[in-house]
Amino acid sequence: MASSPPKKTLNSQSSSLSRPPQAVKFGRRTSSGRIVSLSRDDDMDVSGDYSGQSDYINYTVLMPPTPDNQPAGSSGSTSESKPDANRGGGGDGSKMGNKLDRRLSVMKSNNKSMLLRSQTGDFDHNRWLFESKGKYGIGNAFWSEEDDTGDGGVSMSDFFDKPWKPLTRKVQIPAKILSPYRLLILFRLVIVFFFLWWRITNPNEDAMWLWGLSIVCEIWFAFSWILDILPKLNPINRATDLAALHDKFEQPSPSNPTGRSDLPGVDVFVSTADPEKEPPLVTANTLLSILAVDYPIEKLSAYISDDGGAILTFEAMAEAVRFAEYWVPFCRKHDIEPRNPDSYFSIKKDPTKNKKRQDFVKDRRWIKREYDEFKVRINGLPEQIKKRAEQFNLREELKEKRIAREKNGGVLPPDGVEVVKATWMADGTHWPGTWFEPKPDHSKGDHAGILQIMSKVPELEPVMGGPNEGSLDFTGIDVRVPMFAYVSREKRPGFDHNKKAGAMNGMVRASAILSNGAFILNLDCDHYIYNSKAIKEGMCFMMDRGGDRICYIQFPQRFEGIDPSDRYANHNTVFFDGNMRALDGLQGPVYVGTGCMFRRYALYGFNPPRANEYSGMFGQEKAPALHVRTQSQASQTSQASDVESDTQPLTDDPDLGLPKKFGNSTLFTDTIPV
Repeated sequence: MASSPPKKTLNSQSSSLSRPPQAVKFGRRTSSGRIVSLSRDDDMDVSGDYSGQSDYINYTVLMPPTPDNQPAGSSGSTSESKPDANRGGGGDGSKMGNKLDRRLSVMKSNNKSMLLRSQTGDFDHNRWLFESKGKYGIGNAFWSEEDDTGDGGVSMSDFFDKPWKPLTRKVQIPAKILSPYRLLILFRLVIVFFFLWWRITNPNEDAMWLWGLSIVCEIWFAFSWILDILPKLNPINRATDLAALHDKFEQPSPSNPTGRSDLPGVDVFVSTADPEKEPPLVTANTLLSILAVDYPIEKLSAYISDDGGAILTFEAMAEAVRFAEYWVPFCRKHDIEPRNPDSYFSIKKDPTKNKKRQDFVKDRRWIKREYDEFKVRINGLPEQIKKRAEQFNLREELKEKRIAREKNGGVLPPDGVEVVKATWMADGTHWPGTWFEPKPDHSKGDHAGILQIMSKVPELEPVMGGPNEGSLDFTGIDVRVPMFAYVSREKRPGFDHNKKAGAMNGMVRASAILSNGAFILNLDCDHYIYNSKAIKEGMCFMMDRGGDRICYIQFPQRFEGIDPSDRYANHNTVFFDGNMRALDGLQGPVYVGTGCMFRRYALYGFNPPRANEYSGMFGQEKAPALHVRTQSQASQTSQASDVESDTQPLTDDPDLGLPKKFGNSTLFTDTIPV
């Protein structure tokens, strides 16, 4: 008999002895509900010795759709296998029913989180198929009602989630471009081989030592050239899918009904050291391009490390934050690219191209005037700070003279009054960093640490602007600005702490307390973000399947203002578009010091998940690393010690020694497992 269409069942019934049994039939339900026979032997006549046997049972086997492609309205209910009265015994039927249940049941997972993707919490069907040794067919479609208990197990509703779309893909370089280059490399290799063979077989008898030295040098240069050229045989391009990232992390879902962005936090680090060599206006433009990027505002934080401890950089950043209150909403309103004001206003092309809002010309004219005034204020800061310091120092000198006269009966001491020439802040207090006239505790290599939050932490919910926001209409535009903090690490004589790596360490520790973003992007003060969606493109790699094993992502660099008459000035096209793509075809590009997105977990020194070790001459032998524990060992350890799962990686990692690696700051170490 045929099974009921809405049910995913397998029913059996013994055939009558009066007619021969039919062959096994295979059918599949279409989207309209009709059952289509897939058997070639529908009319096959079974006779002879087989006609009298009752062991051949009439089956109709349904091939249901896969769990990833269920038709609308399909039912996940099942019917229990019951003993057949014609079999002559209920016990045998019961045993067969139990065997059938065991054969058709799926793996029961006690921990649903093990089957959920770490990034989104969605059910990972591919992983479930792998762990349950499942295959498509009636066996996986059968779902026992007792499994859908809601106590943390996997239920049938988990199959109806959207399929996982890859966030990144490799784009192969066309063969018409790569094949000629490979032929050229092969041709050069042949020439080098014959040249070296000729040099070795034709020694110079009059100067053997000179000939031998030249042979060694030529072989070494040939070997280094081969090492440089071989990786270029397989360069690759990578492309990201921002639409898939948006659908997966920024759309309403059962776990995120409000549709708030689920993207992780990002901390952007900017390094500077000397305001005379690195103009504050350039650093301010870099900061403005960071604050205006297209990324969830509450998930973005910016930090600047001033190794010089200069008050000029401090006040220039304060001016930049005030200008950002207008520049950032203006960029969001009109989709400005690039979002560095200096580069944007220097573009020669038509600024009104692809702009749909009618007030764009008026808004652009107003923001251009504001930016010109902003540049005047930045360029006038050095003179303004010096005049302020002179006024405050004169006031302190007059105050000390008055006190001296009071002590000496109205007469100044013969040696006069000595007043320290300090550098003053706008609120009338001493600047804790470097002074114009260096003094102990106030010089470039000897000053206290400074941490100042210049823009407050934004609200979690959007804050919409109004029609009169400084002569600009920001109605319906989010006017929030990401958090920004000024950091100048403490410096004392006798310590070599004037390098960029130390500045990065200082910002890592400070950001862990304030924002604790899962990812870190570091930039130089003269590098800005040209593409406002660059951080989201980096997230496509980090949040893609297998992205938890990526330590860092190196962004390419592009240069502006190249002097065409300078033969040594170039865009480094060969390095970034050739060498870096070639290394990406092997194990990944190198870190060039800036424009790199790190995983904070990796910077702390933790081992990557599922780490492998490669041995052999060519690394062809792959084996799990010794420090990686298996899942069973991890579960045994967690059962033996009643330690919370959040702190388990922190306390059990064999490579993590808190006092040695992270110091004795409990405030900092408490942020590591979060």
